Amino acid sequence: MSNWKVFSKTIDLGDGREITIETGKLARQADGAVLVRMGDAVLLATVVSKKEAKEGMNFFPLSVDYQEKFAGAGRIPGGFFKREARPSEYEILICRLVDRALRPLFPDEYYNETQILISLISADEDVMPDALAGLAASAAIAVSDIPFNGPISEVRVARIEGNFIVNPSVTELAKADLNILMGATEENVMMVEGETKECSEEDLIEAIKVGHEAIKIQCQAQNELAAICGKEKREIELPEGDEELHAQVAELVSDKIYEVAKGALSKKIRGESFSAIKDELIETMFGEEEEPDANRVELAKKYFKKVEKAVIRKMILEDRTRLDGRELNEVRPLLIETDLLPSPHGCALFCRGETQSLTTCTLGTKQDEQMHDKAIGLSFSNFMLHYNFPPFSTGEAKPMRGTSRREIGHGMLAKRSLEQVMPADEDNPYTVRVVSDILESNGSSSMATVCAASLALMDAGVQIKTGVSGIAMGLITDGDNFAVLSDILGDEDHLGDMDFKVTGTKNGICAVQMDIKVEGLPYEILTKALHQAKEGRLHILSQMNEIMDEPRTEPKPHAPRIVKIFIPGDMIGAIIGPGGKVIQAIQKETETVIVVQEDEENKRGEVMISSSNKAAIDAAVRWVEELVAVPEVGKVYDGIVKSVVDFGAFVEFMRGKEGLLHISEITWKRLENMDGVFEVGDKVQVKLLDVDERSGKFKLSRKVLLEKPEGYSDDRRGGGGYNRDRGGDRRGGGDRRGRDNRGGGGRRNDRNRR
Repeated sequence: MSNWKVFSKTIDLGDGREITIETGKLARQADGAVLVRMGDAVLLATVVSKKEAKEGMNFFPLSVDYQEKFAGAGRIPGGFFKREARPSEYEILICRLVDRALRPLFPDEYYNETQILISLISADEDVMPDALAGLAASAAIAVSDIPFNGPISEVRVARIEGNFIVNPSVTELAKADLNILMGATEENVMMVEGETKECSEEDLIEAIKVGHEAIKIQCQAQNELAAICGKEKREIELPEGDEELHAQVAELVSDKIYEVAKGALSKKIRGESFSAIKDELIETMFGEEEEPDANRVELAKKYFKKVEKAVIRKMILEDRTRLDGRELNEVRPLLIETDLLPSPHGCALFCRGETQSLTTCTLGTKQDEQMHDKAIGLSFSNFMLHYNFPPFSTGEAKPMRGTSRREIGHGMLAKRSLEQVMPADEDNPYTVRVVSDILESNGSSSMATVCAASLALMDAGVQIKTGVSGIAMGLITDGDNFAVLSDILGDEDHLGDMDFKVTGTKNGICAVQMDIKVEGLPYEILTKALHQAKEGRLHILSQMNEIMDEPRTEPKPHAPRIVKIFIPGDMIGAIIGPGGKVIQAIQKETETVIVVQEDEENKRGEVMISSSNKAAIDAAVRWVEELVAVPEVGKVYDGIVKSVVDFGAFVEFMRGKEGLLHISEITWKRLENMDGVFEVGDKVQVKLLDVDERSGKFKLSRKVLLEKPEGYSDDRRGGGGYNRDRGGDRRGGGDRRGRDNRGGGGRRNDRNRR
């Protein structure tokens, strides 16, 4: 170990907390490797990049993977194989955040396959590791010989009780009303993603500024660490260009591209027109050659895409018009419909231009909650939002390989947006699943999902606070001039300098996702983009409100109803019964689904009863209420005779509670025996006379409800109460074998008998 050279840097967060970056001890055969530590949370990040470019590649083959090791939290994974398996949605989201911040900073046309692996190898229950993953990945690149125009870092910024805090603890974060993750270099913000409880545009910009100041310090620490490591960046061979060929391509196709671009054509026709121009170009330049140079043909196609991008960008900047003929701040035509499918519990169709989302909402019970098994522990979610992007939505035929990372990311953005308006758990007994199927796509499909999901929730009767809409903003800039675009098309996203998605209500922003592809974006442009987004968002929301502006007052007839009632904590056992017999009987007889759980915070039990049949729910509710009800002395009950003995009858006057109706309390007339008086199952109205304080036995009477005969003289009899519940038989005043053990100390008192 004496020949190891270990280097480290410490970052002071300014409030007593520190982040340490260390390199040189672990994973030394990787091109770069670092340990990042904050509290007891430790991340290991490694990077390896091949020395040669991948042949035939025309994009940067970068892969980023994040994994949480269960051993780092002292846990063994669940499941059959008991080992870390495919990444969870949470891990995939972290991968996407890191990738989006790093990818734009590698050199243009750097096609060397590069892999970044980040592992949480020690967990701290109060430290959020996602805010450290970007720092770890960037630091690994910084200490390597891989070319990179960084470093970057990522931080979380939360507003807690009016104060902005960088990388707050898990405990603090629970109280935040603004929560964003952002990535940036020392000079430029690269990525922002997060959620807010209807904050203003100015508050969001202030949070970004606070986070950027913290990132600058972390970037400086990485530069200092790289300097002391002393590793030189490798020389790379970029593909050779041909400026003469580039100029020739531009001369032949620029005017033709411009004519198509300004024609306000549909996505399909515009794409076919551009393809025809490209084919004509290749035929013009190489058609007469018997064996054209394949490399030059591919280079000409590459230059065609560059010219196409340059022409369209220039048209937008100079003509202030767009590919579909809209104004810069104009939203595409909308088509909105709800309740269009008969069977789903809620449904909405949202079309914006050539983008279309068909979204459904399904209501389930507590048993349908989603379990998340993460290294730090188990958690449960009663709200799910899934986004599907089938290949036919863009006119393609591709194999379906399961849920993509993009689908998970877009679904999470929509979920964050709607979570801000979902009713509190105590007001929402349902587990809710929303599914957005994109049937047609030409940009902003994630924002169409937000709009459609908001309407589908209302259509299902979920009592969300208000509607939520979303819009995707774009930017074209040449450094001197700029154009902010509302509701961008797919092509405008690809050729633009920013993709900024903003969702919100009439009161403020709910969620954001921003990717910036250009250096030096001024805050004044960001401010303009946010305010222009607000105008578009409110325009869309107004049209949504014309279709449905508030949730249904109750679910549709075929949707499950769920009633939530609370019971004393010590009565949970009475509802469940020995071995679950009672709750199983209730469910079987009423055909409902019942979930009972303990509310430790409020020291009570929570009973949720669900069924699509209201009468069944009412029956189950009555059953539960009767089981937990406290008998009231002096109250009259409708009872059922459970058994008949020589000295009276045992009557169930409340669910699970029986008392003795003594022979002397049946009628004013003296009964010598019980022959022919009652049969098991007879209904009888009784009054609760007394409850023995020591034994809890119940004394019932029927005769007090009958008119007393004229001239009647009391025939006093002793007689204790009786109490028999589901747990056993306890009698006073008699037993089933006919022994007459009367309460009150009592022998028979016949002196007043007539």
